[in-house]
Amino acid sequence: MLRILYVTDLGYEAAGRRYCDEDIWLSGRLRERGFALALGHPLDAARLMDDFDLVLVRNSGPVLYYRAAHEAFRAEASARGVRVVNPLTGRGDMAGKGYLVELARAGFPVVPTVDRAADLGLLPDADEYVIKPVDGADSLGLSVVAREALPAADLTGMLAQPRIRFRYEVSFYFVDRDFQYALYAPDPARRWDLVPYEPGADDLAFARRFVDWNTIDRGVQRVDACRTQEGRLLLVELEDLNPYLSLDVVAAPVREAFADRLAASLTAAAAAG
Repeated sequence: MLRILYVTDLGYEAAGRRYCDEDIWLSGRLRERGFALALGHPLDAARLMDDFDLVLVRNSGPVLYYRAAHEAFRAEASARGVRVVNPLTGRGDMAGKGYLVELARAGFPVVPTVDRAADLGLLPDADEYVIKPVDGADSLGLSVVAREALPAADLTGMLAQPRIRFRYEVSFYFVDRDFQYALYAPDPARRWDLVPYEPGADDLAFARRFVDWNTIDRGVQRVDACRTQEGRLLLVELEDLNPYLSLDVVAAPVREAFADRLAASLTAAAAAG
């Protein structure tokens, strides 16, 4: 029987989401599928992981709150050959949001992003701009500045983007590069009021482009995008660290199919050694 350390912070309070409910449900479904499973806080993960066959990182909260412990966990897991899902080689939010600059420079369809004052001229003209930490999450440290204030912004450890007036945000959810479902927020002012979204072929091709760009073959990824007023999709975030899944707003068969697919992923990750 595969022993899994399920890393979660059940006490973390996120705006518009109940991490604890999602992890209680999903951990229970994995247990029903034959795994021996224990829930552990991210601060305890490094001390506990040797007693398990695999570590599954789920809704563990922004690592800004426990940066040193997170880095220690990553270092020790790598040094000791601990199997972690998602693997610690992700190029998305797992490594900070600097990938948005890299993707923008490479011509990918992403929200225009720079990380140096010298590059501010590369951003399109906008009434307002968003300044956010490279290592941010859940809008922590995010600020909005007017056009005239942008040149004075301190971009040390920060990113700058135009504030885009989009139609809506949409998220695509994948396990092991396999698409599972999509959700969107019809009201731009209510990010987490999500409903099911039926993606077209172009939508899926857009999302798969970023999943394929990433370097992880196992685990869960969420591709967050916005639909511009002109109809284009632009990447907002590639969440490969601990993406919230919003399983409470998908149909029961979709939830169960997701649990089945994740169980298969975990089994394959353990067997890969």
